Amino acid sequence: MRKINQLTTLKVKSISQPGYHRDGGGLALQVSPKGSKSWIFLYTLQGRSREMGLGSLDTVSLADARSKAKEYRNQLLDGNDPLDIKAKKTEEQRLKQKMTFDACAAAYIKTHQSGWRNAKHTAQWQNTLRTYVSPVFGHLPVSEVDTSLIMRVLSPIWTTKTETASRVRQRIESVLGWATVSGYRSGDNPAKLKQHLDNLLPKIKKAKRHHPSLPWRDIGIFIKELHQQEGLAVKALELAVLTACRSGEIRGARWNEIDGDLWTIPADRMKAESMHLVPLSKQAQDLLQKLPRTGEFLFPGAMKNMMSDATMSAVLKRLPTKWKDSDGKDITVHGFRSTFRIWCSETSASRYGKDAAEFALAHKLPDKVEESYQRSTLLDIRRELMQQWADFCDQTALATITDLEAVA
Repeated sequence: MRKINQLTTLKVKSISQPGYHRDGGGLALQVSPKGSKSWIFLYTLQGRSREMGLGSLDTVSLADARSKAKEYRNQLLDGNDPLDIKAKKTEEQRLKQKMTFDACAAAYIKTHQSGWRNAKHTAQWQNTLRTYVSPVFGHLPVSEVDTSLIMRVLSPIWTTKTETASRVRQRIESVLGWATVSGYRSGDNPAKLKQHLDNLLPKIKKAKRHHPSLPWRDIGIFIKELHQQEGLAVKALELAVLTACRSGEIRGARWNEIDGDLWTIPADRMKAESMHLVPLSKQAQDLLQKLPRTGEFLFPGAMKNMMSDATMSAVLKRLPTKWKDSDGKDITVHGFRSTFRIWCSETSASRYGKDAAEFALAHKLPDKVEESYQRSTLLDIRRELMQQWADFCDQTALATITDLEAVA
């Protein structure tokens, strides 16, 4: 049996004679005619003698060389050629170093899109990266993306397109994080905001986006005018008003979600990603009973698929009255949620409490324990709240402003 560990650190330093000085187990110290020293792993495979460099003595110690030699002996025992494995790893590393940011972004999107809510979210990811990132460093190896490149993307839009810039930064950070875990780059993420980019970019206070909403005192007159229109989209808009639900929740409503006076919207269709229970007022139930049942959707669009996003907005545009908010801006479908929320605060409906209104709007509650508690106790309260809202919409149809306040 051949001995191993025949060399010592002192002997390695003192050897000067050119040639191979064996440590055993295939490991040898090679001394060149000029006196430079390096480690060599010698082995025979299928009758063929091979040798493989392990590095200079200046960078690889005796202990490290022995560790590498042991690794390669184990590879030989498994029937593998250490040189082939090394070449394969080198090629893989070369390919990894050539992996571009755009390629990583495409891989990231493909991996994660099944967990996103809809195809629109995927398109938003693709469009923002294609528009703002690809022209700057999309073609570069992802391993070369650094802070200066990211600043070239963000600086022009950070103060002028704040919301877009924030999303672009977050998406760059996510792609680079994926690339690091996948082995295509290493080191810290240069797109992180805290304690990094926040030192380079000005702090921007994001303006809260307000959707133009109908003043609550006008809701009855609005509903009266809406009743004079025809079409499935008109009914969809009225249900959105009566339930204070988002447009996407209304358009995606399915018959199997309705059970008497309760509409259960599954978590995968909710912004907060939690199941939402919607108590249906008598007016909402009457509306549903008058709808034709032609498929799975309450409000089917073309080819019996979900109604398009623009359909309900089109109803507002074709109404005889051009309804405006208090600032003179055209109201939006989403704005009716604000109409409902302000009505809850400024009328006798406030007795139901802020939490009932927030839960009716399916706003995500900050505390999980509180959320669980409220889910179990506020449904009956919300039934009363939504019925009062529907009654208010009905009762104000022929009322004066004085009557409006009395009804409320």
